[in-house]
Amino acid sequence: MPGTTLGTIVGLVLGLALAFGSFGQMLIVALFAAIGFVVAKVVTGDLDLSPYLSGRRLGR
Repeated sequence: MPGTTLGTIVGLVLGLALAFGSFGQMLIVALFAAIGFVVAKVVTGDLDLSPYLSGRRLGR
């Protein structure tokens, strides 16, 4: 999905959340949108989180 299409959809969802809810509810929707974006990037292989998730090995 092109970035402009994705940005338009996210903007529409956030706008609807603000129009029908409060600012706090919109922030919750934005947080879940960001989490979904990161999960999608990890699943498609565009983002590698292994350096951040692997523990440090002491003494090596």
